[in-house]
Amino acid sequence: MRCGIDLGSRSVKLVIMDLDTKEQKAANVYETAQFYREYGQRTENGLAVDFAVLGFPGVTSLTATGYGRNTINIVGATVIPELKAHMLGVIHQTGLTNFTLLDLGGQDSKVIKVRNGKMVDFQTNDKCAASTGRYLENMAAVLGISLEELAGYSDNPVELSATCAIFGESELIGRIVEGYTTAELAAGVNYTIFKRIKPMLSALKSGQIVFTGGVALGTSIKEFITREMDVEVIIPQYPQLNGAIGCAVYR
Repeated sequence: MRCGIDLGSRSVKLVIMDLDTKEQKAANVYETAQFYREYGQRTENGLAVDFAVLGFPGVTSLTATGYGRNTINIVGATVIPELKAHMLGVIHQTGLTNFTLLDLGGQDSKVIKVRNGKMVDFQTNDKCAASTGRYLENMAAVLGISLEELAGYSDNPVELSATCAIFGESELIGRIVEGYTTAELAAGVNYTIFKRIKPMLSALKSGQIVFTGGVALGTSIKEFITREMDVEVIIPQYPQLNGAIGCAVYR
C-alpha cells in the first residue's frame, strides 16, 4: 500500500491507497503536534512514521508534501511540491484536466491554473494569515462560535476593511459594539476571505474552479465565488485530504 501525507501547519492529512487499483483504503486528519508526538520516532536519519501504531502496517511506499516537507525529514519519503500534489489530487478526484484550483489552507492560499493536466500558472499568498483558515479560527473565537457555524454564513455581510489579521480582530470587535448580529458579522468575516482571494482567482480564472482545503468544508466562500464571479465551483469529495491524495497517486 502507498501512503500520501500532507504535512500541514495546522493538521497532518494522511491517505492510504492501493498501489495497483488506486482505491482509497483509509484516510485521517491529525493535529500536527499530536501526529509528530504520537506517531513519529526520531532517528539519526530523520523522523520515522510508525505506520503500525497508526494501524497501517502494510504501507510500503510513502510520498509527502505540505508545510513541513522542508523542515521535517520523513524517513523513506519521496517529497513533492505542494502545487503538484494538489493538482494531482484534483485530477484524481474529479477527472478534470482543465480547471483553476483554489486551495485555502491553515496558513496560506494557493490558486493554480491547469490546462491539459499540467500547471501553466499559479499565485500564492503565504505572507499574511488574513486569507487563511487560521484567520477564520481567530475570528470565530472573537464571535464566540464554532468554525463550522462561522463557515455557513454568507447573507448580508458587514463591511470589514482591515487587511491585517490582527487589526481585523479589533475591527470585528468594534462592529460587535455597533450592534450587528452574529450572522451579519460572520458573513462579513467570510466575505473578507473572498475579497482577498478574488484578485488571484480573476487573474487565473477558468470556467470551473475546484475549491479544496479545510475552508472548502463550509459553504460561504463557495457561494461568494459563484455569486460574484459567475463560474462553476466544484468541491471534490475530500477537499481537506486533496494534497495527501495527490501524494498517494503520484508515480
